Amino acid sequence: MAGHPTVPLEFSELPESEMRARALAFYEAMKTRRTVRDFSDRQVPREIIEHAILTAGTAPSGANHQPWFFSVIGCGPLRKPLREAAEAEERAFYEGKAGTEWLEALAPLGTDSDKPFLETAPWLIAVFAQRRGGPKPGDHRKNYYVSESVGIACGLLLASLHQAGLATLTHTPNPMGFLTELCGRPENEKPVMLIVTGYPAEGATVPLHALDKKPLDQICGFVG
Repeated sequence: MAGHPTVPLEFSELPESEMRARALAFYEAMKTRRTVRDFSDRQVPREIIEHAILTAGTAPSGANHQPWFFSVIGCGPLRKPLREAAEAEERAFYEGKAGTEWLEALAPLGTDSDKPFLETAPWLIAVFAQRRGGPKPGDHRKNYYVSESVGIACGLLLASLHQAGLATLTHTPNPMGFLTELCGRPENEKPVMLIVTGYPAEGATVPLHALDKKPLDQICGFVG
C-alpha cells in the first residue's frame, strides 16, 4: 500500500521433487500425532516450549494484530486449584450439561470428568484470545478475525510440539473463566484452550476410534 514501508520477500523456491518429498514427510510425521491422556511427570526443557510458542506466533492474523496470549503453567502451586476448577466444570458437563447426543459421540474416546494430567504433565499452555490489542505493546485497538487467527496459531503450536517429540492434549472445559483468574489475565481476553504437553506415560494408550481419519476424498474437493 502506498505510503507504508515494505521489505523484500524472503522466499526460497524448491525443486518440485523436494516440495513433494517435504509435503509427504510432514504428513507422515503429523499423522502420528495423537491426543494423549496419560502423561509422565518427566520434565521438558522450557526452551522447547518457548520455541514452539514462537512458532505459533508466526501465524497469520487479522491486520497482523496477533490477538493471542499464551500463559504457560509449570509444575507449581496453580496446578491443584486449576485441576479442581476444571474438573468441577467437567462434572457438570458429564452429568447432564452436554446432552445425550454429545455424550454418545464422546463415548468411543472413553473420556470422563477425571483429569489427572492437569497435575501430572510438566507444562500446561493456556491460550487466550484478545478482543482488543494490536501489534505494538500498549495498543488497545479492536482486533479482527480473532477466532480464526487464534485457531491457526493453536494449530501451529500443536504441530510444533509434536515435531519436537512431545505429546499433546487439547482441553476445553466450558466455561473457562477460572483460567483468567488463575493466570492473572485481563478481562478483555477470552480463554479458549488449555494445551497439555509433555512425554506420554509408560504404557499409554489411545482409543482405536481416534485413529479413524477421513480419507482425502471426504475432506477435499478440487473445483474450477
